[in-house]
Amino acid sequence: MNFFSGKRVIITGGLGFIGSNLALKLAKEGAAITLVDSLIPEYGGNLWNVDAIKNQVRINISDVRDEYSLKYLIQGNDVLFNLAGQTSHLDSMNNPFPDLEINARSQLSILEACRKHNPLIKVVFASTRQVYGTPEALPVDERHPLRPVDVNGINKIAGESYHLVYNNVYNIKTAVLRLTNTYGPRMRIKDARQTFLGIWIKNLLQQQPILVFGDGKQVRDFNYVDDVVDALMLAAESDEANGQIFNLGAEDPASLKDVAELMVATARTGRYEIVPFPNELKKIDIGDYYGDYRKIRSKLGWKPKVNLQQGLAQTIEYFRANLEHYL
Repeated sequence: MNFFSGKRVIITGGLGFIGSNLALKLAKEGAAITLVDSLIPEYGGNLWNVDAIKNQVRINISDVRDEYSLKYLIQGNDVLFNLAGQTSHLDSMNNPFPDLEINARSQLSILEACRKHNPLIKVVFASTRQVYGTPEALPVDERHPLRPVDVNGINKIAGESYHLVYNNVYNIKTAVLRLTNTYGPRMRIKDARQTFLGIWIKNLLQQQPILVFGDGKQVRDFNYVDDVVDALMLAAESDEANGQIFNLGAEDPASLKDVAELMVATARTGRYEIVPFPNELKKIDIGDYYGDYRKIRSKLGWKPKVNLQQGLAQTIEYFRANLEHYL
């Protein structure tokens, strides 16, 4: 029997990109799933994401900032995948207080609810490579200094730290994953709030140019969402993950220009343009980044399985078939 069969699982941000893909996998594993999502338009929740399993999950439209509802919802669950968050770096600078409320204060109230009402739960928290800021050296491992260049990164550090303190002081089992550029089916493509690859996909399929900022030479790593789901589930299953922070990463980091070229070639349509960096984005750009994921590979046995070309092909195919639900 697999670990999740019969387990009661709650996913915050459960109607969003990563949460919905995780729910689809957990449903196949036989978990009893509660999805919590605010469905605030800017944050990526989409009921269509779980249409295939809508009769297999319990959906609760609630905001992680509502500590009273979370206190109730957390009770009785075996695992919490804590994925709800404000993900836009630019939004965090233009309006920092919602980012503070969602990515910092709400994390503390969630952990307090666990401590008081479900201390045996396992919590897996989705953090971000943005906590590192501009890399000193590549690839970036977990010992790299934390020097975020935006408010989002600062608040994510707070969220991480709360999870580790509750693990170490209160024995609430927690694990932290620092995600890099995650992409795939069900991601937000209306804009670049979740990932720039989203708006690139939209433009590609609507015959608009992909806009590559700067010189296009910035290097990034990319994880297909199925690989990220595997990492989340491994962290939930393993006691080796308790109290630990893990980077994710990829075998094949690529420049943004190369990614744009690959997308156009894969889709057999579209074009890209190299354009100047918008000033507000240039100030918070981190330059080249790719992560060192040797720690999660050695401790949990995780490594990415889907390369960038395969992942982009599957992503483009999905959105071609379902575009109307994501515009």
